[in-house]
Amino acid sequence: MKIGYFTLTDNPPLYEETQQNPQQMIRSLVEEAVYAEELGFHSVWVPEHHFGLFGVLPSPSMLLAHVAARTKRIELAPATVLLPVNHPIRMAEEYALLDVLSNGRTIFSAGRGYDEREYRVFGIDYNLSQEIFFEQLDIIKEAWTKRAVSYEGKHFQIPEIEVVPRPVQSPHPPVYVASFSRPSLEKAASLGFNVIFAPFAAAMVFGNVQEAAAQFRRTAEENGFQDTKVKCSYFIQVSKNKWEVESMARRMLKYFRGILPAFPQDPEKTPPSIRYFLDIVQRLSNMKTEDLSERSIINGDAEHCIRVLKDVEAAGIDEVILYFNVGGLPHKDTMLQMERFAQEVLPYIK
Repeated sequence: MKIGYFTLTDNPPLYEETQQNPQQMIRSLVEEAVYAEELGFHSVWVPEHHFGLFGVLPSPSMLLAHVAARTKRIELAPATVLLPVNHPIRMAEEYALLDVLSNGRTIFSAGRGYDEREYRVFGIDYNLSQEIFFEQLDIIKEAWTKRAVSYEGKHFQIPEIEVVPRPVQSPHPPVYVASFSRPSLEKAASLGFNVIFAPFAAAMVFGNVQEAAAQFRRTAEENGFQDTKVKCSYFIQVSKNKWEVESMARRMLKYFRGILPAFPQDPEKTPPSIRYFLDIVQRLSNMKTEDLSERSIINGDAEHCIRVLKDVEAAGIDEVILYFNVGGLPHKDTMLQMERFAQEVLPYIK
């Protein structure tokens, strides 16, 4: 099982006086991404969030291109492209270019997101996000695999064009769908895409990570796709004592409280395709530190972290991307956590 570095650059208004400077957060993110290669991580995953409503990075492709110039081996991925607010041909161009600049180290991961406030600014109908999203994925795949592509769909009409330059990887970079729900996971599997999911959401929908991965692979195989891959993310801290364990747990609750305003909460206005978020909101609103479990967070000594990750590996997960700086962990402490993980845990997983 591979191990990647991951962040959402969480810094929402609800963090109040503990909010960090967004400019410095971006600079720190670059340092952490470069350090991840030095420490032996397989990949780096960075988000797309707009207007400081939750995270601070609006363009993952720009930051990843900068990281590509400072690294040689580590794979580079958005986590994830908020596809419905972007034009699919533009995204096909940008990530083909990133693949060229990184010499074939690009992974493309896309999702529908969950924050209607971002949709409103870009003039996109939040209620149509699912059908827009899968039409866009179809366009991007065609743009990467055909020399000349045109498209006549419900949401996009594209005259014949060619995406230049072509990606280095053939036929194109790996494509992952970020999934929180059963319908999205099943749709991705039926179309032959790979999937990446958050364990806390998978646990709420499927019961656990193992069942989510198994369900995805069954559906993919039923549709004739034998080689699809499954990745997941985890919040993590390698803790040395009880105080560190409790500190991480408090930061997790801070994170969950901070992200709640981004989730849909009105049953009458929430599209059916993402109504599962209403249950997530209710559970997170009432969560206490004692409710946190290894279904969403790995928090303990090195032996504990190794055991949980070995269990995840046994579930058939191809790669876990790890979120160290959740809840406002300072940059210096994040680097120390990454180093501690690389020294005490990573050798037993790789």
